[in-house]
Amino acid sequence: MTSPRARTISGHRPAGFLIAAAIAFLAASLPAQAAGVVEVRFVNPERFSDIGLRPADRQATLNSLSTFLQALGSRLPDGQTLRVDIKDIDLAGELIPFRADAVRVLRGRADWPRISLHYTLLAQDKVVTSGDADLADMDYLDSPPFDEPRLGELPFEKRLLLKWFDTTFATP
Repeated sequence: MTSPRARTISGHRPAGFLIAAAIAFLAASLPAQAAGVVEVRFVNPERFSDIGLRPADRQATLNSLSTFLQALGSRLPDGQTLRVDIKDIDLAGELIPFRADAVRVLRGRADWPRISLHYTLLAQDKVVTSGDADLADMDYLDSPPFDEPRLGELPFEKRLLLKWFDTTFATP
């Protein structure tokens, strides 16, 4: 037995089908929601203050922060490119040697997250703005990012970048 929605009368499609088809056609013909692009470059990462001890940890840190910044490109207007050169990173907390590995301890003292960067915002290959930023959050433990699960790993550093991005590139 066929469902009432799939049945046709004299070869005609039900009205609901025609409406759905029209909506699908219109959606396909509209341009996709465009967004800007963020290009991230790490300048001499081997000299960064603290991005982890093991090479795999260091690479994971760089990948995580790069992916996060690139995702922020969806907030930029279409046709804009943000180039971010990360010059230094000092992750929140302090690495304490523990057996064959190290443990990151967050104490809320002089172990806050810090990121130094240079940025250039381009629109149609013309510089809109550029500058240097030294980001730091000395109160990183007083406003924990645990209410923002989307930040995932490195939440203190990502929150720092998010605040900088929103403050610097917010559109009115």
